[in-house]
Order: sequence, then structure tokens, then C-alpha cells
Amino acid sequence: MTVPDLRDQGNILLTTFRRDGSPVGTPVNVAVKDADHAYIRTWATSGKARRMAQNPEVTVAPSTGRGTQTGPTVKATARLLEGPEDQAAAVTIDRKYPFLQKRLVHLAHRVRHLQTVHYELTFDSVSDN
Repeated sequence: MTVPDLRDQGNILLTTFRRDGSPVGTPVNVAVKDADHAYIRTWATSGKARRMAQNPEVTVAPSTGRGTQTGPTVKATARLLEGPEDQAAAVTIDRKYPFLQKRLVHLAHRVRHLQTVHYELTFDSVSDN
């Protein structure tokens, strides 16, 4: 799987790792800007954000909205975005998901006083499932 392979993918199973190495899988929306940039959105204090701050190595697999894996697992690195990169990721995600992400997620984060953050996923290589 590469970034272009995700262009038509709505959801991915993002697996982050706890300090003890145990995996935690979470279905998330993914948006692709170009051949090198895939983005995800969450809030700053979410479990996955805390785990990615400790260990940016993640795995990604195509999935259903409920997290059932539908394709191969790929190793990736998650990088927290700031400034103009963060804004570019927000625009890319909002364009792909105009109702869910642009309206509902923004509203939910605002109502709950959560800071929205964006991550770029960089893919390493295909791994066994």
C-alpha cells in the first residue's frame, strides 16, 4: 500500500502502540493530498495522540468504518503537523469529508473544548498481516 492507494479509501485501521508494546487499533478517516501526503485528524488528548507522541511508528490497513481490516497492513510513521502543514491537512480532510469531518467533527471538538490536531502518515514497507 502506498499513499495513492489510499485516495479512494474512506477508513483505515490505525494501530498505535502502548509503552509496553501492545497494539491498539482504531478506525480513522484518511485523506490524501498527493503522492506523498496522507493525513488523519484527532484531538490532542486522545489515546492515539498520546501513544503516537511516545512512539510515532504505527501500522495502517484499509478497513470498514467499524475497524474490520479489509486489506494488507503497512508500517508507517505518524508526524504531528503544525502551522501551514496543519492547515493544509485540515483543508484536505475537510474537502474529502465535507459533512462528517468539516461539520460534525469540528462541532464535536468545539463543544467538548478539544484541540484538533492533524498527523501526516509516511509509509515504510509492506508487512505480513
